[in-house]
Amino acid sequence: MNAATAVTSVLYFCLAGLCEIGGGYLVWLWLREGKPIVYGLWGAIILVIYGVIPTLQPAHFGRVYAAYGGVFIVLSIMWGWKVDHIAPDRFDLIGGAVALVGVAIIMYWPRT
Repeated sequence: MNAATAVTSVLYFCLAGLCEIGGGYLVWLWLREGKPIVYGLWGAIILVIYGVIPTLQPAHFGRVYAAYGGVFIVLSIMWGWKVDHIAPDRFDLIGGAVALVGVAIIMYWPRT
């Protein structure tokens, strides 16, 4: 995989993660926090978009979704920090770093 493809892949992972977490958060606000149904509807639309984005990745389904799990971990920690104001502790940071190492190995390690 060349550098441009890898950068594009990382951007797709980030976009998918923001759609999944953001869409899920809107549904959460609707169902758990009593926000209007429009929150849930927008959340559902964003979650459908999330379902499409991984299809743009340059790998097969299983590999993409396995690697995406690591990206989701890190983005969830960041979301909690910035949106819910729960700062990550050192174990969150260490775990997130380990997850990203796994993503790099799964998606970007050269294969013969």
